[in-house]
Amino acid sequence: MNIVHPASRAKGRSASTQFMLTVKAPAKINWSLFVLDKRQDGYHNILSLMQCIGLYDVIEFELSDTITLYSSLDLPNEQNLVFKAASLLKNYSGLNIGARIRLVKEIPSGAGLGGGSSDAAYTLMALNELWNMRLGKDQLKALGASLGSDVPFFFEGPLALAEGRGEQLSSLPAAVACVLLLVKVDCSVPTSWAYGALDSARPAQIRPSNVTAKKESIELIYRALASGDISGLAANMHNDFEDAVLQRYPVIGSVKERILKSGAVAALMSGSGSSVFGLFNDEGMALEAASHFPFYFCRVVKTLTKND
Repeated sequence: MNIVHPASRAKGRSASTQFMLTVKAPAKINWSLFVLDKRQDGYHNILSLMQCIGLYDVIEFELSDTITLYSSLDLPNEQNLVFKAASLLKNYSGLNIGARIRLVKEIPSGAGLGGGSSDAAYTLMALNELWNMRLGKDQLKALGASLGSDVPFFFEGPLALAEGRGEQLSSLPAAVACVLLLVKVDCSVPTSWAYGALDSARPAQIRPSNVTAKKESIELIYRALASGDISGLAANMHNDFEDAVLQRYPVIGSVKERILKSGAVAALMSGSGSSVFGLFNDEGMALEAASHFPFYFCRVVKTLTKND
């Protein structure tokens, strides 16, 4: 867990103890995302290789008697995944305790970057420590899965293969950092809409199968990541959502084309959109390309490794 600053630890602490934690919750990208069949529970089975990136929300926690959340988001607290995660953990624990929470958003919402899911995961991790609950990672992951399909990934990052609805994870070593340019257009793509659009575009009788071939494709991406083979990585990046989303939101496709023309080796929409990331050979080229997007959310970042 990324703890920004340590706090004084006191034995037998209570809500009156001045004990604080600050965590950095990272965003993620999808190097590859295959959407398979729709499940009986309404979710979809997926295959995705995801990696954390150096773009963070900052969340501060202080012991309190009740759960309160302060955030600049234009969203009722009851709908915020930080508040939901804190309330879920409190109810699960049965503890008569709370926390004052301050959320500073840097990861844009509705971007396919997993900001809300990361916030939820890091809230569970932080409060598990703040409240001295000593729950194991698997217990926290199970709680997180009830909040969203991407939440469990952030317990296994920075790099992992996600299967099932996203809760079946295989953590992978990440040793080489890649340079990315992130650009988010001024719209948000609802994830539920994206899945529905994809289902409509792919009648059940012709929906893709061949899971083995898809896993082999992801294996090629992982090998390229492990060796720093940028061209091999670019050749295998994939997102099943792109065609359907770009048809409805052509501005995302326009941004992708501009990123490629700005010198990216490859570009791909992350998750269900609306952000696009470009893969660059070096940071200088990415910074130069960023100057071409003055009116959009735009950041040059690196993928995270085990040492970050």
